[in-house]
Amino acid sequence: MNTTTQAVSPLRQRFLDDMRMRKLSPKTQSAYLRAVIQFSTWLGRSPDTASAEDLRRYQLHLVDRGISPISLNAAITGLKFFFETTIDRAELMNKMQPVHVPHKLPVVLSQDEVARLIAAAGNLKYKTALSIAYGAGLRASEVLALKVSDIDSERMALRIEQGKGSKDRYAMLSPVLLECLRTWWKTARAQGKMLDGGWLFPGQNPIDQLSSRQLNRAIHAAADAANIDKRVSMHTLRHSFATHLLEQKTDIRLIQVLLGHKKLDTTALYAQVATDLLREVISPLETLPPA
Repeated sequence: MNTTTQAVSPLRQRFLDDMRMRKLSPKTQSAYLRAVIQFSTWLGRSPDTASAEDLRRYQLHLVDRGISPISLNAAITGLKFFFETTIDRAELMNKMQPVHVPHKLPVVLSQDEVARLIAAAGNLKYKTALSIAYGAGLRASEVLALKVSDIDSERMALRIEQGKGSKDRYAMLSPVLLECLRTWWKTARAQGKMLDGGWLFPGQNPIDQLSSRQLNRAIHAAADAANIDKRVSMHTLRHSFATHLLEQKTDIRLIQVLLGHKKLDTTALYAQVATDLLREVISPLETLPPA
């Protein structure tokens, strides 16, 4: 199942068919396939000939290489699908176990930093894309998947189709964001960059959507131009959206709905980074009686 025989390998085709049968996303399929190919390359033979000890040694190999816990668990998940589903040898994975991922608080920008970041974006398209990521709390993939028809100005909502977990939901559309989107729409239409019913953020060819790589480059360039020394990504804007709403006393259950979180525990994380809320708490030291 190496890269030179992938196109004709019956095993690879069965693996692809198994993933397609379960309607795994293209991104997930690509990650699973990459995990199995990398294992096969290390093993030096077809992965269906591996033993439980081979898999155990491979995990040690990955750990010794300094792979991150998230990447290690992703590789294990891909291999687990292959051995359990495609070749029906689930017992081979018994000695290959996922590892604990250290808990880290998300990076959050202040409102001043968000304003500087958006202002420093390279052009109107990127300014608008960053504005909608922050203003509606969207994931990068959700921003890129938006179409003009997803903007519901009458209900002041954005329709998010098949977000994370293959779920549809509505996101908020504020008056300021709506005006920003209208400005971008008029400009893009005048320049012939946006098709009827097409992508809200098209790529070089209007038929194609803007790529995640282009958007990531744009936000990193904007962060540099705005002299923001925090580690900024598109998801930072989503974290900042949720944190700022919480600091404004928005009900956490409403924030959960806006973010599309399945569990409230996921949303509750932002209570740990909402520093405005921390400053409002009176320390018991302040209320001690005089000695």
